[in-house]
Amino acid sequence: MPRRLTPRLWRFWMAGRGMSRQTASALALSAATGVAAGLAAAGFEWLIDFFRSALMEGAGGFKPLLPSGGICAFSAGADWLSDPHRWIMLFLPAAGAAAAALLIKWFSPFTHARGTDSAIYVYHHLNGRFSAKVIPTKAVASALVVGSGGSAGYEGPMTLIGAACGSTISRLVRPRDVSMRRLLMAVGVAAGIGALFRAPLAGALFGAEILYSGPDMEYEVLMPSFTASALAYTVFALFFGWDPVFALPETRVDIGIMLLPCLALALASAVGAKFYILVFRSTEHFFGRIQAPAWRKVAAGGLLAGLAGFFFPDVLGNGYGIVRQAFSGGSAPGSCGFGTAGVFLALFFLKVFATSATVGSGGSGGVFGPALVCGACIGMAAGSLCARIFPGAAEMPPAAFALVGMAGFVAAAVRTPIAAVIMVAELSGNHGLLLPTMWVCGIAFWLTGGWSLYRSQVRGRTASPVHGA
Repeated sequence: MPRRLTPRLWRFWMAGRGMSRQTASALALSAATGVAAGLAAAGFEWLIDFFRSALMEGAGGFKPLLPSGGICAFSAGADWLSDPHRWIMLFLPAAGAAAAALLIKWFSPFTHARGTDSAIYVYHHLNGRFSAKVIPTKAVASALVVGSGGSAGYEGPMTLIGAACGSTISRLVRPRDVSMRRLLMAVGVAAGIGALFRAPLAGALFGAEILYSGPDMEYEVLMPSFTASALAYTVFALFFGWDPVFALPETRVDIGIMLLPCLALALASAVGAKFYILVFRSTEHFFGRIQAPAWRKVAAGGLLAGLAGFFFPDVLGNGYGIVRQAFSGGSAPGSCGFGTAGVFLALFFLKVFATSATVGSGGSGGVFGPALVCGACIGMAAGSLCARIFPGAAEMPPAAFALVGMAGFVAAAVRTPIAAVIMVAELSGNHGLLLPTMWVCGIAFWLTGGWSLYRSQVRGRTASPVHGA
């Protein structure tokens, strides 16, 4: 082949029609961000497992019900008031939250904010600039909070860690390209969520949707996020396996009349989401007015969460054991009744209270994971009531209501309706409930009228300083 043709062929393959060098560079950097976020997610998951084993199981004698297995009980045979482990767990979340707050104060003061909210703010107002030291500090602090029993999720810290991975890679390779830094920061958010929840498609959509509270998305982020999220998920699964987080047997709904009870579920999800947001914001406002060191405030919040867990230990930690109980406890139509509905409604209120106390006081953790748990409680309660009141029309088991309720609650509270539809399918390995899930997510999203757990979200692209010009 003549040598003069080689540069032309190279330009054809690398640039070609619709593929510029800048696009190729963005894809390569997105792939690197995905690998880095996948490794960070694996390390973060290991840290959480380590602290949970050492603190909740070792010191507190409490083995939470995990999605993949485990037992949810304190020491067998002991009276619950005289069991010393329960008294340890009453104070352990406060100790873990205080230690995490001091760690953040000493090593990375910026990371006192909640992860996802901080990532959204940095994208819109600070051009995606994160410090690399956010990664280890936020990982250890959040693992301390959740591993000691604080009611919080993993996704908030993981979005901040993933965003820091993307921002750091951009500054190392293309330090003056602000638009690339913002892009890779959002791609890192998508990759972190796709890996941690083993939901690569939902993670990619989440990174584009989470920036806005209205029906808008950052579409420039989508294609790079597909690459990064797929790689992050692959890297993470090499360490922790390929199984979905919550396994639910395949369930299909072929009867259009089931959209009527799902309409009631959408209404309940919207009301529950507004209640969650209201309690969380009120708790934030209350602790924000207290003039005290941060470690004291988060210790007080941890003590309140420990008090809730003293009586109902299922609300401690991420609470994913509640979702597993919902999926396994109502697998057939008519299998649950009024008593089951009451139990899950009580768990919903307690989870809202414990999460608001843990994170609203300034604790390091997320509010997205607890939103999934709250949605499962709302869905399970609605499904149980439907199975009892309308036994002939209840073709969908209560566990399926729980799955659809998770999606509807997230769509309403977090403002990511498309990602919510896909995420619950990937989380459960069940793709047969897309119809009712779309129905519930769409209605719940519109009914909440822009209410969101994240203050830093803006209504749409035109309201963002990034696109204001």
